Amino acid sequence: MKQERIIFPCGQLRLEGIMFKPQSTALLPAVVVCHPHPLYGGTMHNNVTYALAAALSAENICALLFNFRGVGGSTGSFGGGAGEQEDVRAALDYLQSRADIDQSRLGLAGYSFGGGVVLPVACGDSRVAAFALISPYAEGGQYESLKGCGKPKLIVGGGNDNLVTPAEVQKYDLMAGEPKVFEMVKGADHFWGGYEDELARTAAAFFTDAFRQKDQGM
Repeated sequence: MKQERIIFPCGQLRLEGIMFKPQSTALLPAVVVCHPHPLYGGTMHNNVTYALAAALSAENICALLFNFRGVGGSTGSFGGGAGEQEDVRAALDYLQSRADIDQSRLGLAGYSFGGGVVLPVACGDSRVAAFALISPYAEGGQYESLKGCGKPKLIVGGGNDNLVTPAEVQKYDLMAGEPKVFEMVKGADHFWGGYEDELARTAAAFFTDAFRQKDQGM
């Protein structure tokens, strides 16, 4: 696995990221992984995002981690969620610009605030083939974004999460149509300490299966 430091544009902004790329000469699928809330210390250098990137790479899926606007070396300032959705679209634009990425197999994964940002983009952007919401937090829930969203989706929560409670995560599952995978990990809290590998394996298996079906035209 190779880690490549990158910079990509989002309008007038410049966003920093890291590409986790397996050692392969074939066209590979890719997943954009979005970090927790910027105003509460969230960055791409997060235990959950890094675990996801490593697990995806082990399954021959590229992972793009990046800092939202105003975080780390990314320019700009906090965008209240709407601006960060533009950042996610810019990350997809960047993946589209790369000749080593299979454009038909692009995914999004978001953790906490990142999940809330990913949700409307994933359902509304035709480039996204599959997506994962991990302990998703969004103002007002945004459960309605899942109505009629027929893309493969993974929804995961922690059984001991006091910030995004199991009941709140289940609302996403109840609203979501098929195809979907729902997991509630017993013992995990919002920060996933000690459960990162289990979570990452679940997400990597989901994307592997979703992209395989996409490749087979299912």
